[in-house]
Amino acid sequence: MDKTQWISTVESLLRANDGVRLEDASVPSVYRAVSRATMADILDTWESCKRGSKKRVGYLSAEFLVGRAVYSNLYNLGRLETVREWMAERGVDISVFEEIEDASLGNGGLGRLAACYLESGATVGLPLDGYGIRYRYGLFKQEFVNGFQKEEADDWQRCGDPWSYRREDESVLVEFADYAVRAVPYDMPVIGYGGKTVNTLRLWQSEEAEGFDFAAFDNMQTDKIAKNRIRAESISYALYPNDSTERGRLLRLRQEYFFTSASIQDIVRKHKAKGLSIDTLNEYVTLQLNDTHPVFAVPELIRLAMRDGLDFEAAFLLARSVFNFTNHTILGEALECWDMKRVRKLLPAISDILRLMQRRIAREFPDGSLYLIRNNTVHMANVAIYAGSHVNGVAALHTEILKASTFRDWYAVYPERFINVTNGVTPRRWLALCNPELSAFITEKIGDGWQTDLERLRDLSKYACDPTARSEFAKIKYIRKSLLSEHILKKEGVLLPPEFIFDVQAKRLHEYKRQLLNAFSILYYYFRIKEGKEPSFKPTAFIFGAKAAPAYYLAKAIIKFIQSIADKVNNDPEVNDKLRVVFVTDYNVSYAEKIMTAADISEQISMAGMEASGTGNMKFMLNGTVTLGTMDGANVEISEEAGIENEYIFGATVDEVGRVKENYDPHAIYESDPELRRIVDTLDDGTFDDMGTGMFKELKNSLFGGWSKDHYLVLHDFRDYVRVKSQLNRDYGSDEFLTKCILNTASAGKFSSDRSVLEYAKHIWKV
Repeated sequence: MDKTQWISTVESLLRANDGVRLEDASVPSVYRAVSRATMADILDTWESCKRGSKKRVGYLSAEFLVGRAVYSNLYNLGRLETVREWMAERGVDISVFEEIEDASLGNGGLGRLAACYLESGATVGLPLDGYGIRYRYGLFKQEFVNGFQKEEADDWQRCGDPWSYRREDESVLVEFADYAVRAVPYDMPVIGYGGKTVNTLRLWQSEEAEGFDFAAFDNMQTDKIAKNRIRAESISYALYPNDSTERGRLLRLRQEYFFTSASIQDIVRKHKAKGLSIDTLNEYVTLQLNDTHPVFAVPELIRLAMRDGLDFEAAFLLARSVFNFTNHTILGEALECWDMKRVRKLLPAISDILRLMQRRIAREFPDGSLYLIRNNTVHMANVAIYAGSHVNGVAALHTEILKASTFRDWYAVYPERFINVTNGVTPRRWLALCNPELSAFITEKIGDGWQTDLERLRDLSKYACDPTARSEFAKIKYIRKSLLSEHILKKEGVLLPPEFIFDVQAKRLHEYKRQLLNAFSILYYYFRIKEGKEPSFKPTAFIFGAKAAPAYYLAKAIIKFIQSIADKVNNDPEVNDKLRVVFVTDYNVSYAEKIMTAADISEQISMAGMEASGTGNMKFMLNGTVTLGTMDGANVEISEEAGIENEYIFGATVDEVGRVKENYDPHAIYESDPELRRIVDTLDDGTFDDMGTGMFKELKNSLFGGWSKDHYLVLHDFRDYVRVKSQLNRDYGSDEFLTKCILNTASAGKFSSDRSVLEYAKHIWKV
């Protein structure tokens, strides 16, 4: 449609669906009309793209953190300014769409990466589709009560879901040992930049297999009706149910099999509908397993192939030629293992397939050096490696750790399967769309085209030492900080003057990401400022954004500790002209879009060897933010691209971590450093009140006792951390610091997800 037709369609939809004109319509009404008009505009392209490639890639992931779709879809179609002008002419600001909830279909980096890859796949013209779960309430909506995290249902569909089509006729049955459910697909378009390619994100919703039981209703058996409905629908209620209980573990197992079985059934059915036999599936489909959550897809494909007449060996080799596996972390908690008793209880046929796979590998490796099942536990990462063509890490350092340590025995036998594909982020959402001021600056300096060829940013480096360019860059950063400051004041009630340094740590809350180390540094400066030991300290606002898993006690304790620090600092007139602290509420994609563009410092401070890659570090870099971090994950490659002299690196390296831990004594560090001891003691000396929970005492214990014993070297790295942090504080605002910022943007070309998906296509997917 041309501009006039498109606007006419929007206005007609408003009239037809809500009986109003734009100026009288509610925000949800306008949102639905604009979204549906856009959907109508892309239908022909979408249908054409579904038919346009012999071989397609399926990306199976438990998370797709797509965020708010309306702005990015309009931008990629070139309609954003049209809509902005049309609404403005009628007295409505397009920013009202920020009242609409983000699609809450993921937690953090894993889901956001999956969304970036789908968008990049469509942009570069790859036939790349996603498969996952349509969570009714997503992860959770985060609130804070007296500084404690409180989880509430995230009703992200309260204004409707105009970006999805329900495909009732393509439902499939997913069977467990005790009951079956119906998997109903909802298709969401994935629109590439320029609108030439539209791929599909297919999300499955779990419903009752038989529909409404009228006989039970007629007999007033309403409890039975409610039980059956809840039993079925709970599978797709929420992301990552609490697995600290047996019921929670079983629900999580149901979730993983539900979406993998539905996806594989769907793919096989479409393949056979073309008149093709299942043994040729690998010629038409390749599937990427995004971490271990989707690995049940492997035995499910083998099961379906055997049902179609293939023997086990042929079915296994078919699976091996179809599947590939991405590992995202070396954390044991994410390398999923399942008790075979549970698998047998819910999925007897899958249990049989897994045991056949174990017998096969036992014949190949009778010494037991490689295995899938051990001590009646199935190791899902092992299944994925053994029954796949490739396994990839997500940063150069991470991949080397997989080879040398995590999967060392597998790498020794199958070295050709291991490959690195460093993560990336889409520059459309994470620069062009969310930072229009910086985008205009870049285009003015180097011309257009960088939106789809991010390596062109290299041309910006010649302006890094230009006084005029540095001044322009500083003004842009101030604009973005002012906008974030206004948003935080409105939402959190905390004033962060934009003249302050904005020091940001925004990522999932986990001990290895060391938000506790950052919190300790704030107390370090707090005490020193009060004692007059930091007369030249430049005012700094510390901004945190994170959610802790509901059952992760110590992560929640860290949140409460940071909130307690914020309360003390912000209300102390002796220091609050130098320090402010805020922990933002319900950190999500839309909040990130504001924060990433305004940050002066990107805190990437995980213990070296723990962060597989990170993508937040790339988003910050793209927006001209220096990294304060360890040599971990993609920080290594960021330092290589921008020059290590343009980042602020501290702490033990991967090799040093191993040596330190051989004879590590955190208590000796604590005793030898009075300033650090004073900071740590605030956890149990009455400085802060955990309201009788004992949380803070447990945090302190994690540094000195139990299995942990400062497992992530918070105390060891503390002194080097504050040394480098203080140097950064001194450097801030100088010409040299602005040069570092511009060079970070200029050096971010490697970290486009366009590059990542093209590497997958060439080296793994062969499409």
